[in-house]
Amino acid sequence: MQVIYGINPLLEVLLSHPEMLEKVVVVDGRGGNEVRKILKLAAEHGLPVELGGRERVEKLAPHRVHQGVAAICRAHANATVDDVIAHRHEKSKYDLVVLLDSVTDPQNLGSIIRTAHCCGANGVIIPENRAASVTGSVSKASAGAVQYLPTATVVNLVGTIEYLKKRGFWIYGADAAARTDIRAPDYEGNIALVMGSEGRGIRPLVRRKCDFLISIPMRGEVASLNVSVAAGVILFEILRKWGN
Repeated sequence: MQVIYGINPLLEVLLSHPEMLEKVVVVDGRGGNEVRKILKLAAEHGLPVELGGRERVEKLAPHRVHQGVAAICRAHANATVDDVIAHRHEKSKYDLVVLLDSVTDPQNLGSIIRTAHCCGANGVIIPENRAASVTGSVSKASAGAVQYLPTATVVNLVGTIEYLKKRGFWIYGADAAARTDIRAPDYEGNIALVMGSEGRGIRPLVRRKCDFLISIPMRGEVASLNVSVAAGVILFEILRKWGN
């Protein structure tokens, strides 16, 4: 069972993909304009609404900031790599795909999906093993962006990179030790941006498959940025070079 919780993520699903939901659960007596909108949308789409005690929502989303609302939904629809490639934003000059190598923190995954969507990326590709998957926590962290941006789960990230190269993509890997400043490339052409894990970065085999390794110039004493922040910095630099 997959659960979406929190006012904004639930509203996003009700507005974009209500067919994903099976039931909406609201703490009895929970008021506010946003909750009334949730109840109204649920009624319009014929979704059952369960009003209960706070413990009911707590059971569905334990130890989470659920804001008194949750929904039981069907499992997240996993896209294919070809689905991601085909999903170019209408305002984008080229295709832009984000690949995540062993990013295990659901908050980081959700934040990256949110930023990738805001940047007009085609989608996000994540490995099947040793990585966070799309869950209710990820949906909330993405502020509902998972409902708009295709995410593909693959068995072999290296094989996926090779496939993207055959499809005309240049592979850029974010590496704190790289000598090339992110502001140096022209980023012409279709791009796949590889972001590594929170602690170790991109794995050696994946790194060797990258066409370019780029780094963010740092001035502070901390060694590196959080992976979701770093992804945002690089994605917006790519957009700046594209003139978007």
